[in-house]
Amino acid sequence: MLHIISRIFKVIRKKDFFFYPQHSCPKLNLGNIGANWVVAPDKLNSKSIVYSFGVGTDVSFDLSLIQKFNLTVHAFDPTPKSIEWVKKQNVPSQFVLHEYGLANYDGKALFNPPSNPDHVSHSIVQAFASTNNNFEVDVYKLKTIMEKLGHQQIDLLKMDIEGSEYDVIDDIINSKINISQILIEFHHRFESVTVKKSKDAIKKLNLQGYKVFDVSPTGEEFSFILVNEKVS
Repeated sequence: MLHIISRIFKVIRKKDFFFYPQHSCPKLNLGNIGANWVVAPDKLNSKSIVYSFGVGTDVSFDLSLIQKFNLTVHAFDPTPKSIEWVKKQNVPSQFVLHEYGLANYDGKALFNPPSNPDHVSHSIVQAFASTNNNFEVDVYKLKTIMEKLGHQQIDLLKMDIEGSEYDVIDDIINSKINISQILIEFHHRFESVTVKKSKDAIKKLNLQGYKVFDVSPTGEEFSFILVNEKVS
């Protein structure tokens, strides 16, 4: 109840919005609390191509996918703390970590650390109070990454990329990439990001035939599934 009241106040302050699923389909919730995502299980099997951007220090969602569907997860995170953490874990061979990030261009990006040093998430956008100790990382467009890994399509794409999702969504659309379902954490809670950006991103995906089939209680994690052709 308290989180609903909190969200209502955020909506009043125009830092949040309520959105309801547009499509009904079987759903499966995977991962620990705080790191869980909802997928459409009917679209997944052992041969599915899965890209998971944003590892942090919790791969319970990725490991659940591997256990449930016996598939391979390609995980991506250029953050040193995340890389170090993953290397200390006993993960299966089907969890493959790539030490670079996702952007709407190929090259270098300046990663800004969180204001709380105990937190792991860094951001390309100026989202956090701290601008000290930032560093450069390698980033690539999704199309480039697919070419590097030899994939023609993606069955499941998860993006928790700290505010960079908006530019990446535009690039995905422009690149005409074939993706069956997309999981996105929107970051309109950042001071540098508006609610309108998230609403516009949803509309853009809708026009490509993607419908929302789940929204998390926080209103930040959205699950999209490709249900029809692009609207001309």
